[in-house]
Amino acid sequence: MDAGLKRELEEKVHAGERLTREDGIALYESDDLAWLGGLAHEVRTRKNGDVVHFNVNRHLNMTNVCTASCAYCSFQRKPGEKDAYTMRIEEAVRLAKAMENENLTELHIVNGLHPNLPWRYYPRSLKALKEALPNVGLKAFTATEIHHFESISGLDASDILDELIDAGLESLTGGGAEIFDWEVRQHIVDHRTHWEDWSRIHRLAHQKGLKTPSTMLYGHIEEPRHRVDHVLRLRELQDETGGFQVFIPLRYQHDFVDMKDGKVRNKLQARTTMATGAEALKTFAVSRLLFDNVPHVKCFWVMHGLQTTQLAMQHGADDMDGSVVEYKITHDADNYGTPNKLTREDLLDLIRDAGFRPVERNTRYEIINEYPGPDANRRDEPQPMRV
Repeated sequence: MDAGLKRELEEKVHAGERLTREDGIALYESDDLAWLGGLAHEVRTRKNGDVVHFNVNRHLNMTNVCTASCAYCSFQRKPGEKDAYTMRIEEAVRLAKAMENENLTELHIVNGLHPNLPWRYYPRSLKALKEALPNVGLKAFTATEIHHFESISGLDASDILDELIDAGLESLTGGGAEIFDWEVRQHIVDHRTHWEDWSRIHRLAHQKGLKTPSTMLYGHIEEPRHRVDHVLRLRELQDETGGFQVFIPLRYQHDFVDMKDGKVRNKLQARTTMATGAEALKTFAVSRLLFDNVPHVKCFWVMHGLQTTQLAMQHGADDMDGSVVEYKITHDADNYGTPNKLTREDLLDLIRDAGFRPVERNTRYEIINEYPGPDANRRDEPQPMRV
């Protein structure tokens, strides 16, 4: 990067000035990861101090049957396939209650777009889960699922959201975003929910008082300019609604032939390589610098590995996704080596080992518990970069 441009970008960041599309592309072109990380760490420290947030949650996928066949997805199954499943509501409740003694605070629910399940299955599921676990926040359904519910119910998204909120919905999930630019999206997504409907549904959710996450699936066939465009669309919507709590870059995963049924469902991997750790850290740093009006940036450790997740906290991220227990959407794809579960103590150790102070939150980012930070007497423990 030209030294003058580098100084100009530094001055903008130090002054808290909003970065442009051209700035974002220039940041991705820089090969100075330490410099990028330092700038992003300055911003995350300004917003969140020495804190890393986490929660104790459970991911629940009630069905993997899906009408779509998105090019990157290894989770979906068609009706009648060997590993296709759909849970009865009672089974979903039983699985959710299995973590009750671990002070669970959130259920994260995402499903396939099932062609035959009736609309009423979904609010009834939420109502049953909320009755069984009244103190647990329900973060459920992507904008893609809400759009699907419009088709199968004949209702509009506003009425659907009202009914789901009455049943206990506390937040949508951020999925279905992938990459918004049609140049890329037409090659990776096999459903009809694109930017116009994704943004419409999140805008409605925000108008109804819900706070939601936003996501970006990166590291496949997109280019850095597409990532910049994606973030800036979200930033503009955030200017309008203020409803996004967090931005979550999601690392695209390859499939493997040692799946249960021996199939490789990922249609992209023959022409893609997965993002390296350095590329992941650059993506977190640039995202933190561009997305100036969202409070938090989260690293989903299941998709990045534990060490990269710890390093992401030094490159703009301030949130480490929770205990999870099982995340079939990724674990069905990658055999990446991440565990199915991290306990609260595991998360505390990881955060402290990265040099930060752990703070447990709920779905609304309200603080539940604050914990001591790293032991200052341990000289071998990494500390945050000073800015």
